[in-house]
Amino acid sequence: MKKILALVVVLAMVFVMSATVFAADRPYVSVVSKGFQHQFWQVVAQGSQDAADEYGVDILFQGPPSENDIAIQVDMLNTELAKNPAALAFAALDTESVTEQLLDAKERGIPVVAFDSGVPGAPEGTVLSTASTDNEAAGALAAERMFAVPAVRAAIDAATPENPVIIGVIGHDATSASGIGRTVGFLTKMWELASSVKPDEVAITGHVRYELPADSGNTSVELSVAIPPTQQSMDAQTAAQGVLQKNPVGIFTSNEGMVVGILAATNDGQDLDRENGVYKDVIVVGFDSSSTLKNAIRNNWVYGAISQDPYMIGYMAVELAVKAMNGEAIPEIVDTGAVFYDAGNMDDEKIAPLLYD
Repeated sequence: MKKILALVVVLAMVFVMSATVFAADRPYVSVVSKGFQHQFWQVVAQGSQDAADEYGVDILFQGPPSENDIAIQVDMLNTELAKNPAALAFAALDTESVTEQLLDAKERGIPVVAFDSGVPGAPEGTVLSTASTDNEAAGALAAERMFAVPAVRAAIDAATPENPVIIGVIGHDATSASGIGRTVGFLTKMWELASSVKPDEVAITGHVRYELPADSGNTSVELSVAIPPTQQSMDAQTAAQGVLQKNPVGIFTSNEGMVVGILAATNDGQDLDRENGVYKDVIVVGFDSSSTLKNAIRNNWVYGAISQDPYMIGYMAVELAVKAMNGEAIPEIVDTGAVFYDAGNMDDEKIAPLLYD
């Protein structure tokens, strides 16, 4: 049944492609994403279309029904390359599956720009630029926002080696660029900020990749890292329970799934209630967006979260593709930005469109 549904979706997309009429005097840029139906990709698509309108090119934004449909994405890519587009904007589900196509595009002089997570490990010279979130910068933003919370700052000010303060970090993995980048960004910035208050007394513990002892040997502020063995909900919940047992003043999670783990570990968030919750004083800063996460923020169970800017991911992908097809020099990496949102600004006209379910 799932295969039949996927086929129906693909056939519908093919129909849309065949029915789309482009102006003969406008360059055509292919845009192939990792998905199509999720709201995140719809916002990316809007950014792509706005850039196309501004730069006077035609595009067709498309992607497979889900981010597991590698074969469908490969077929889409083959179809697009057969059109001999002026440029290609591409977010690969699996680099190894499209190596041949990328090399073919290079040989034929079709410039390729990557977006979102890009095309990691692409053959040299096949991808000219990548428009994506600077995950380290996004993680650093989370640290800045947490450190600015008066209760967190007061706890750090009062911390001593005899009564240290704990700040938890739950990373969704220690292997992906996003997982490592967001965790490193948060740890580096929080270590810097906490060290400005407690020089030589800040340590990073919990995971061999990130461990860093306090320079003085005395720890007043401990940044405790937990990474579950998988991103499955039960493992995320177990990791959250372990961090909560340490009585942290704050917890940063590197993706939406880890926030869900915290909510599961706190009676669906009820234990984070600011008035009566068992963990009412814990400041949780998440990452990404979802209906669950947004609801937790509205209830003040989660202080706030970092969201990527899907609109700018799409916009910059097409802008860079146009510049590449025109022979302009473009940077290898373009940061598409990230925003912090909380209950006070999540409905603002500049923030709300970036939050997805």
